[in-house]
Amino acid sequence: MATGWAGDGAVQDQIDATVNDAIKRARSQLPQGPGLAHCEDCEKPIPEARRKAVPGVRLCVTCQEAHDREQATFSGYNRRGSKDSQLR
Repeated sequence: MATGWAGDGAVQDQIDATVNDAIKRARSQLPQGPGLAHCEDCEKPIPEARRKAVPGVRLCVTCQEAHDREQATFSGYNRRGSKDSQLR
């Protein structure tokens, strides 16, 4: 049952859009190209096993973990679903 001006399936469309946005963001952050032998942040050598396991790797495990923690602070807040965004 839809209320207001929302069409049938509007909620599912919003969920699908949120998931698709998250997938696009994750894919855009995947390393591309040849991997590095040394971390681009701290210059420490990247082990060969990591270079084989992660194609295009650019960071050592320590720097990658720090980068991942930093990225986790940015939530995937969906502006499309925000009433505030509809008022602007």
